[in-house]
Amino acid sequence: MGLVENYELYEILGLHIFGRKMQHELILIDDLLFALVGIEGRYISIKRVHGKADVVSFQVDASMDLALQEFAKRIFPLCESYLLIDEFVESRSQFKHGLVNHAFAAALRAFLLDYQAMVAQLEHQFRLRRLSIQGLWFYCQPMTGSMQALSTVIRKVSANNYAGSAVLNLLQSQAMAGDSAVRSLLEKMTHSASNAYLSILERWIYEGVIDDPYDEFFIAENKSLQKESLTQDYDAKYWRQRYSLKKDIPSFLANIAGTILTTGKYLNVMRECGYNVQVPVSENSKLMTFGSNHQYLECVKAAYEFASGELLSLIKEKYDLIGKLRSIKHYLLLDQGDFLVHFMDIAREELLKKHDEISVEKLQSLLDLALRTTAAAADPCHEDLTCCVERSSVLKGLSRLKDLDIKNVSHGNDLEEPISITGLETFSLSYKIQWPLSIVISRKALTKYQLIFRFLFHCKHVERQLCGAWQMHQGVRALNSHGTAISRSSLLCRSMLRFINSLLHYLTFEVLEPNWHVMHGRLQTAKSIDEVIQHHDFFLDKCLKECLLLLPELIKKVEKLKSLCLQYAAATQWLISLSIDIPKLDEQSDGSVGSGKLKSKNPSQVQKVMTRNSAVTDSILKFEREFNAELQSLRPILSSSSQAEPYLTHLAQWILGAGNDQ
Repeated sequence: MGLVENYELYEILGLHIFGRKMQHELILIDDLLFALVGIEGRYISIKRVHGKADVVSFQVDASMDLALQEFAKRIFPLCESYLLIDEFVESRSQFKHGLVNHAFAAALRAFLLDYQAMVAQLEHQFRLRRLSIQGLWFYCQPMTGSMQALSTVIRKVSANNYAGSAVLNLLQSQAMAGDSAVRSLLEKMTHSASNAYLSILERWIYEGVIDDPYDEFFIAENKSLQKESLTQDYDAKYWRQRYSLKKDIPSFLANIAGTILTTGKYLNVMRECGYNVQVPVSENSKLMTFGSNHQYLECVKAAYEFASGELLSLIKEKYDLIGKLRSIKHYLLLDQGDFLVHFMDIAREELLKKHDEISVEKLQSLLDLALRTTAAAADPCHEDLTCCVERSSVLKGLSRLKDLDIKNVSHGNDLEEPISITGLETFSLSYKIQWPLSIVISRKALTKYQLIFRFLFHCKHVERQLCGAWQMHQGVRALNSHGTAISRSSLLCRSMLRFINSLLHYLTFEVLEPNWHVMHGRLQTAKSIDEVIQHHDFFLDKCLKECLLLLPELIKKVEKLKSLCLQYAAATQWLISLSIDIPKLDEQSDGSVGSGKLKSKNPSQVQKVMTRNSAVTDSILKFEREFNAELQSLRPILSSSSQAEPYLTHLAQWILGAGNDQ
């Protein structure tokens, strides 16, 4: 065959081969257009991994030209992303997956419509024979990055079963890692998905209502905790745990999550009080989007300030918080103690009984009588005062309060409980606190008031007993007792009275009064109910500390001194009666009285009088030695602690000064 004939044959064969290749390319483009919307073709198939619903792969027939296979494999990631996103949209469009997922799926569905429109345009170009395999790749390339970014988010959401805040946080974090087009797309998705979340937030900060049917909001509500528990639960769980923050908080709200929580809590308090308060909302206050202008932050701040101001005004003015605290101060901090003096007089017999034998009903009736017949009757809040009898002493009660910062607790464990404690050690006053004041004056706060009251009450009891002993000494002043046991006893009684009076003066005028005035001033300028709670709790903790109730080593010494004072006061009548017997014996001997020297010549009488006088003197000297030793043992303790605790310097000046005066 000649050259011409060979050339013609090669041309025919070349055209045939080229025609077949063109035909394969057209078939592949057609298959790829189907694959772009998740449909198999003649040469392209879809493979799924068993047990992994979100893992799909597209495969091209091996008979296809290798160059065409490589082009197809470049486009397959886009096909796989579409299929994954489409299946996610179908599954997450159900409300059971939460409002955020539902809104995210809706945004994805809108995005897929744009994507499908692009595929339709490519198909139109293909029907007009204007689309090559290279052209298909060129037009698909810009969409590939966005689709892969969305499929990455979807895989993580599906794998971890994310909902609510977790979805929003994932979208935001992924947006930071992409290029400008991906960032813009993911930010748009975040805004769309957050709309449902912000609608929940809006109801919370404007109405105090958690409208969260699928448990997506970052604030949890514990409906088992009721406001009534504030007057019974020492831990005050209602205020801290009725509404609380969850772990998953949207990152764009993380810095103001506490403010958001507090705003809704304040609105809920007012609703519980019967006030349907709603934050005034304008068009500019809508929280339907968030962005770089931070308008949503201003909306939250404005809602917080409104709710805080309304609640504070309600509690201060309508429920008279300051007046209630002042009334508690009158009774539990003994600011007006005239009722207590009368009560201790008429209830003495009942209070001397063992704590398990006391009739609380009788004590209550006696307390009511004391309140009605003294200046306390003018206080409209006096009817809220009740009495109770605790099971243990103040010191044992302190050891059970875990939240108090009690120093040297190991020393507190060896504090001896009296063998038989009476009502004088266990009597306490209580106060009826109604909602919403119970938020501030909770069970915990009231318990701290009671601890201070019980300590003051027992100090008052010691003072009364020593005053009785002092009156007995004054009753025998007519006798010439200079240099006798009565004279020594009188000096000891005066020293003990100075100690207890100095202690009471320190507690009331150096601790309670100044701290009260500081707290009162702070409450007047408080901007929120949480600030009020903080100032009130700080006042109580500071008073407990400066009243020595959180210092076991010191309180143990003070309790020992008080015990010695009570023992001495109880023995005073016996000591004085024995001492008075001496001049009576004089009178029996020669009819004269008052010399203090025995003129009887009866040796047995002389011996008897000398023995009694010696016993009285020894008893007084023993009380004196023990009291002075305990008083002086306070000096090194106060000196070593006064640098860290300045208030102990004032205590040393009052108490030790009284001890040096005798």
